[in-house]
Amino acid sequence: MTAAPLPTHREDLLARLAEPKKYDLVVVGGGATGLGVALDAVLRGYSVALVEAHDFAKGTSSRATKLVHGGVRYLAQGDIHLVREALHERVNILHSAPHLAQPLPFVMPSYKLWETPFYGIGLKVYDALAGKAGLGRTQWLTAGQTLRLLPGAQPRGLKGGVKYWDGQFDDARLALAIGRTAALHGALLVNYCPAVGLLHEGGRVAGITCRDAETSREFTLNARCVVNATGVWVDALRQEDARALGRPASAIVAPSQGVHLVVDQTFSPGAHALLVPSTADGRVLFAVPWLGKLILGTTDTPREDVPLEPLPFEQEIDFILREAGHYLRRAPTRADILSRWVGLRPLVRPANEGGAPTRALSREHTVLVSGAGLVTVTGGKWTTYRAMAEDVLAQCVANSLLPGRGKAGTAGLRLVGAPAVGAGAISVSAEPGLHLYGSEAGDVSMLPGSNTVLAPGLSEAMVRFAARYEYARSVEDVLARRSRQLFLNATEAASAAPAVAQILSEELGPKAGTTSAQPSYSPGLAEFQALAAQYGARQN
Repeated sequence: MTAAPLPTHREDLLARLAEPKKYDLVVVGGGATGLGVALDAVLRGYSVALVEAHDFAKGTSSRATKLVHGGVRYLAQGDIHLVREALHERVNILHSAPHLAQPLPFVMPSYKLWETPFYGIGLKVYDALAGKAGLGRTQWLTAGQTLRLLPGAQPRGLKGGVKYWDGQFDDARLALAIGRTAALHGALLVNYCPAVGLLHEGGRVAGITCRDAETSREFTLNARCVVNATGVWVDALRQEDARALGRPASAIVAPSQGVHLVVDQTFSPGAHALLVPSTADGRVLFAVPWLGKLILGTTDTPREDVPLEPLPFEQEIDFILREAGHYLRRAPTRADILSRWVGLRPLVRPANEGGAPTRALSREHTVLVSGAGLVTVTGGKWTTYRAMAEDVLAQCVANSLLPGRGKAGTAGLRLVGAPAVGAGAISVSAEPGLHLYGSEAGDVSMLPGSNTVLAPGLSEAMVRFAARYEYARSVEDVLARRSRQLFLNATEAASAAPAVAQILSEELGPKAGTTSAQPSYSPGLAEFQALAAQYGARQN
C-alpha cells in the first residue's frame, strides 16, 4: 500500500465515537484476533468500530515467541488440522507484510542417534502438510553441518541435526499494521477506551457502552452484532451477558503462562534458530534470533488469574536457563538477561478437562454465540488470526446477526507499510531500524528528528510518527510496541524513556487555546520506569 499515513488524532477519533449511528459490528478487544475481525468485516462493506481497554496488542499479541509457524509440537500431539491451517496461513502473513514477517530457518540438534531420523521424518510430514505453501526443504545434517549453522550449539555429544523452515515476525507491529489497514478502509479504532457494559434490548445484545480512559467520557455504540475478542479476558464479558439475562456462563478459558528471556545474540550467533522439541519435562525450547537479540523460551504453566502484566515464576526462569545451558556452548545466567516478558495463552477449556496439563490442550480456536447473540472468539494461534476472523464472520452470518456480504478479502491483501512486491526486505533477525516501516520509511524520515537517535533503532522521528499515525498515547506504547526496546533491553528502554516522554508531550499535550478544564496529558513516564524495572529484573 502506498497511501499517505492516516492521522490518528485522538480528538477526531472520539468525535467519531460520539456520532449517533448504528454499526453493523462492534469489536471489543484490540489484539490480533479482534483487529483481524475488524479488517475482514470492513473489507466486506460492514460498518465497524473496535475499542480496546489498553493499547492495541498490549496483551498476548505482543508477547508471542515471534514465530509465524504451523507448530511442530502440535504435529507431535496429532493436531493435524491446526497444523495444516497454520502452515497455509503462514504464507498469507509473510505475503501481507514482508517487512515484518519472513521465513526463518531452524535447526534441531541431535544428541542421540535416533533423534535425527525420527525428527527428520516428522518434519518431512510437516513439509508435506504445507504443500505448495512450504518455505523450504527439510534437510538431514551431520554434526559438522549442524555446528556451521548453529555455531553457538553445544558440540559435546552432538550427533547431527535437522534443518527445516518456518517464519518469524514482529508481532506488535504486525498487529498495528492490521489495525491501521482496517482504519484506512473505514473502520473506527480507539485504544484506551474499555467497554464498560453491554446493551441489551428485548433480550438481545444491541451494543456496548465504553469509556475514554483519559477523560472518563462515556459513549454508547449501538450495533447489530458485538464480537468479544478479548483473549484470556473473554469470560468477563460473557459472564456480564449471562448475568443480564439471568443465565449461567461457565468459564471457557484455561490460561497458560509462557515466559521468554532475552539475551545477547552471541549465545547463538547466525541466522538460524535452535529448536529442542522435547526438554527434560517434555516442553519445547526455542532460541530465536530476533531484532539483534536472542529469545529463549518458552514455558507452559497453568494459572488461574489473568493479570495484565504477569510475572514469571522463579522456577520458569530456572527451567529456561537450565535447559538452554544443556544445548548452548555457553550457558546463559540471570546476569545475562536483558529483558523478560510473560504472555498468557487463551487456551480453550474442554468440558471434561480432567486436570489435563495446559501444554496438552488444543490450540484450536472456538467461536461461541450466546443466547442473546454475543459472539465470543478465543483460543487459536497468532498465525491463524486471519482464518479465525473468517470463522467469526461466518458465525455472525449463520446466526442472522449480520447480512451475508460475500467472501473475505484478506487473503493476499498487502497491509499498510508493505513494500512493493519483489522489493527486498531486511531480516527481522537484524537489529531494528527504519526498515521495519517498509514503504512508510520515507514518511518517517521526513519528520523532525530523523537523525536524532534515542535508543538503538529508535529515532525522535519514529516517536513523532507513532504519536501522529500509530495511535501511541504513552511512553510504554512507543517503547514496548511501536518500537520493541522494552522487549529487547529493558535498561536501554528506561534510559530512553525521558526523551520519549518529552517528545510525546510536544505531540500530544495540551495545545494553545485549550481550556484549563481539559485534562492535562500525561505520557506515563513514572509508570513506564516501573514496568521497565520489572522486565529487566534479574532476580525476583
